[in-house]
Amino acid sequence: MTLTDPDYCIATPPRRPFKARGSFVTRCETCRLPVLNCLCPYQVKGQSEARFWLLTHSLEHNKPTNTGRLIGDILDTTEVFTWYRTAPDTVLLERLADPSFAPFVIFPDDQPDYAERVVGIEVVSDVKQEGRIPVFIILDGTWRQARRIFRKSPYLARLPVLPLRTDRHTRYHLRKAASAAHLCTAEVAAELLRQSGDVEAADLLDDYFEVFNDSYAESRRHRKLERPTAAMRRLLERQ
Repeated sequence: MTLTDPDYCIATPPRRPFKARGSFVTRCETCRLPVLNCLCPYQVKGQSEARFWLLTHSLEHNKPTNTGRLIGDILDTTEVFTWYRTAPDTVLLERLADPSFAPFVIFPDDQPDYAERVVGIEVVSDVKQEGRIPVFIILDGTWRQARRIFRKSPYLARLPVLPLRTDRHTRYHLRKAASAAHLCTAEVAAELLRQSGDVEAADLLDDYFEVFNDSYAESRRHRKLERPTAAMRRLLERQ
């Protein structure tokens, strides 16, 4: 099931409703941003040789500040799976068994117990030459949730681990990151696209994320962005 599937929210319900600050704001039913600064006019479809599978913690699905859904807005091949510790998604298990895919778990190489599984970004080019489809599996949640998903998912244990190596710092200011080096999900995806050769798709996702970031921030202040930003203008020109 893709992020753009109209049944997505029904098929993968959160364990509890989102009731944090902003839960009573009138939102666009498509992009989930406050209607004051709707994101829909800036959505542009891109193409990529690689695919993204998001293994999303159940508590993340209904958070409007989650950036994982931005990937699916740009790349229709994106798929999202809800993570439950004792109930692996059967569709994900089928995807992992499909030899046409070459999946990589995106995770830091900060522990010695899986050092033999760590690979570099150059391996993506190798699998493309073999005629297989590279897949980036992103563990979508907080850092604590992502580590739990990584450790508690036996079906991920046989997969190569691809750490994202970049000097970029996060531009995400809707949630407080533990470190400037901790990129949000959409930023990670854009950097993976760029490093693996899908530069145009990376640029689209980067701009779309920037529009999301700015639009949401202004909406929190109950202000409308009166003038299109540079990223907005670039996306409008691509339509």
